[in-house]
Amino acid sequence: MSAPAPRVGIIGLGYVGLPLAAAFAEAGVHVLGLDAVQSKVDLINAGQSYIEDIPSDRLAPLAAAGLIRATTNWDELRQVEAVLICLPTPLDEHREPDLSAVLGAAESLAQRLRHGQLVVLESTTYPGTTRDELAPRLERSGLRAGRDFSLAFSPERVDPGREDWTAQTTPKVVGGLTPECTRRAAELYGLAMHTIVEVSTPEVAEMTKLLENIFRSVNIALVNELAVLCDRMEVDLWEVIDAAATKPFGFMPFRPGPGLGGHCIPIDPFYLTWKAREYDFHTEFIELAGKINSQMPAFCVSKVIRALNSRRQSLNGSRVLVVGVAYKKNVNDTRESPALRIIDLLAADGGVVSYHDAHVAALATRSLESIALTPEALKAHDVVVIVTDHDGVDWDMVVEHAPLVVDLRRAAPDGPNVWRL
Repeated sequence: MSAPAPRVGIIGLGYVGLPLAAAFAEAGVHVLGLDAVQSKVDLINAGQSYIEDIPSDRLAPLAAAGLIRATTNWDELRQVEAVLICLPTPLDEHREPDLSAVLGAAESLAQRLRHGQLVVLESTTYPGTTRDELAPRLERSGLRAGRDFSLAFSPERVDPGREDWTAQTTPKVVGGLTPECTRRAAELYGLAMHTIVEVSTPEVAEMTKLLENIFRSVNIALVNELAVLCDRMEVDLWEVIDAAATKPFGFMPFRPGPGLGGHCIPIDPFYLTWKAREYDFHTEFIELAGKINSQMPAFCVSKVIRALNSRRQSLNGSRVLVVGVAYKKNVNDTRESPALRIIDLLAADGGVVSYHDAHVAALATRSLESIALTPEALKAHDVVVIVTDHDGVDWDMVVEHAPLVVDLRRAAPDGPNVWRL
């Protein structure tokens, strides 16, 4: 007996697409994943995962049962009921939206689109993309969006490394081109997700994702700015935040850090900044937050320099061990990681930089490999800079054996050799 036809097609099997595929497959929905990279397709079909959030022992039974199958062949999307687009939307060299992957996918899909299919964009973008950019390209098929096929936007809300909120348990926002498009999208996601939140239009759904990320960006910028001020005032901002967090209403704690990383928060707010120009509007909070957050790596390096100076040492020629290069704890994703900027700034000032990260074996772009975090390695460096506070690191050992520690995450215990952000 032949395997059932896949019900859902997912374009892009990265940090968003593969967890989404697993969520549907675990609900018994047959999934066809499409990716341009043959090696990824081969790994998935062999039940081997390349994303930490989806371990191979979770993926393997789904692949073995035929619930997830991957391909590079666009023509196979003709057989699915729904196509979900999960492709990156970065900024280009001019810090403007680059929708080339999404729009290219729409043009390729238009050549295979059939009557009655549902298409959902999950990639973060500015309001109006689904209606004004995606729909016209898909309609080159000769089919009409909202009449011959359904079209909707549903923002991805993946937070890598989390176990409490997953693809299944995080509420799913959907907004269709028409009420029927919304209904169909909600029905589809309801097969795998616990909570569906229907909104009136794709534009509302698109703006929802931007608001979520802008909220975080602005509040992180606020505490980062206060971190710089409190450093000068010799006030412990971490203690201030803990004290403020005891208020049971009207306050939400955010923590300072070395800057923003990942694909969402450093990038997505600027999609709205770009779109706002069309309306002769300047998003000043968004741009100021971006400026403050982008300056944090340089401030953190200045902190390292001051810490070394306190020991009558110069950064030039000092051996510096950076602990953690992923953009956040417990993931292997280095996209936009502030650690990369910190490494570059340390090296530019003459620091001899090494790094340790159990999640990131090598930084090919900087010809660095992760070293083991041992007492001997710690003693062999002049300063240890904690950039990413992965679980599993013995922070007591770090403080005990490192001559000097600059802790940018409040991960390490107190000690006479510890400097904090």
